[in-house]
Amino acid sequence: MTKADLVDLVAKKASLTNKAAKESVQAMLDAVRDALKRGEKVVVTGFGTFSVRSRAARTGRNPQTGASIQIPSRKTPGFTAGKALKKAIR
Repeated sequence: MTKADLVDLVAKKASLTNKAAKESVQAMLDAVRDALKRGEKVVVTGFGTFSVRSRAARTGRNPQTGASIQIPSRKTPGFTAGKALKKAIR
């Protein structure tokens, strides 16, 4: 499912125009992104939890030369599915 498909589905289910549904979907995605940028956790009950995860610095290897390189630590987004979502998928 693409973002356009999601917008169409929201428009039909919520009886909205495509423009209003697109704005709603984008507002929700922006809110999740902004919360994660601030380091906050976003919990959508029945769906799951979006959080920021930290990757530790580590040593990697350049595949072309075989030389060791240092990979810096960084933050990445993470998602953990909620109980209701897991149960619905089974």
